Amino acid sequence: MEELRPGLWYWTAKHPTWYQHEVGSYAWDSGSTLVLLDPLSPPSLVDDLATGKEVATVLTCDWHDRSAPELVERLGAAIHAPAGGDGGVEAQLFEPGAALPAALAAFRATHPGEVALWIAALGALIVGDALITREGRLEIPEKWLPEGDSVAAVRERLAPLLELPVELVLTTHGEPVRENGAESLRGALLQSSS
Repeated sequence: MEELRPGLWYWTAKHPTWYQHEVGSYAWDSGSTLVLLDPLSPPSLVDDLATGKEVATVLTCDWHDRSAPELVERLGAAIHAPAGGDGGVEAQLFEPGAALPAALAAFRATHPGEVALWIAALGALIVGDALITREGRLEIPEKWLPEGDSVAAVRERLAPLLELPVELVLTTHGEPVRENGAESLRGALLQSSS
């Protein structure tokens, strides 16, 4: 488990059905609340971090439930998931713009049931499947887009993220962007369509 910034942790674990791949998860200690973002197999340090705090699991995609149900029992974590998808997790559903734990902000992303999350206090943008990191660069995974969608349309939907003062881009597929987040985001969203 790596501390990316004070109070912000990152870890990886093997995906339960996509065995050859590890996926990233994050924990953010906002003070009174420990927020778990797309958590998969959280290490025991998460239990220590949760002591005496409210715990909320917030998903970027309603299908990224991963270890969320287990954390309800283990830590008493409430699950918050984007509305509009077809995931099967029992959660408090939210739309972009809704009030979320620890003042997280949600923005529309690629699929129905998917959002990008913003932690203003850290300048951190969290993305599930809308952007991935491959070979050190952010990109929109064209093969993952819903039928009839295009990279150009996704870039347009994600364009409001360019107005945020992004320092970190926390991807769940690939390494997080630890520096120059705004520049990396611009590179992924403003490059010419291929």
